[in-house]
Amino acid sequence: MNEPVRLSKRMSELGICSRREADEWIERGWVMVDGKVISQLGSKILPDQKITVRKQASLEQSKKVTILINKPVGYVSGQAENGYKPAVSLINETTHWKNDPSKEKFRPSQLRSLVPAGRLDIDSVGLLVLTQDGRIARQLIGENSTTDKEYLVRVKYLKPGRLPDSDLRLLRHGLKLDGKPLLPAKVHWQNDDQLRFVLHEGKKRQIRRMCEAVGLKVIGLKRIRIGQVRLGDLPPGQWRYLGADEKF
Repeated sequence: MNEPVRLSKRMSELGICSRREADEWIERGWVMVDGKVISQLGSKILPDQKITVRKQASLEQSKKVTILINKPVGYVSGQAENGYKPAVSLINETTHWKNDPSKEKFRPSQLRSLVPAGRLDIDSVGLLVLTQDGRIARQLIGENSTTDKEYLVRVKYLKPGRLPDSDLRLLRHGLKLDGKPLLPAKVHWQNDDQLRFVLHEGKKRQIRRMCEAVGLKVIGLKRIRIGQVRLGDLPPGQWRYLGADEKF
């Protein structure tokens, strides 16, 4: 516990900012350790040393936006691929939800460094988070993230009869993907052909692969919640800002 660690890593661990932001602030002379400015990248400190940042850093961080979008089918979460457009291409003044309670005004500069904090595959719809804030990205997709995500999944059973209770229990806990056990999940029937999933992880196409493992075909998949933030009435293809009072 008393081994020196990189200053940028320690700042990220404490939730002050992302590592990339920490490096930028260090280079600008905005970071102090025990009252002394540290401007050398790669500097190491002891875990019990006190880190403070100048007001310029806090001011710059407060300008960063986080955007919630109701992603439609046919858009990829991240960079354009195979001819499909990225979800960020939907963000402009005309697609800004008219009922957004935020007082924030859209500026094209908000699109810079706006990255998805988690995936939602091309055939899935619902809540996607795009953020400029490294702290939020780390909270949602970092190694130690515990933020749960809720989905409504329309399915078709490919075998005679109905999905056995034993397979429903297997969806909740006991399946493996890529040779690794999955974390326990909450899975319940919403109605005859729709399941509700609550996951604490987000492996690639996880729900679709889980369903395939027990003979279910996914017909439609919609993410409706990430942590305490819900999709709500946000229309497909439109977006809003994460409110100042909203926390994941």
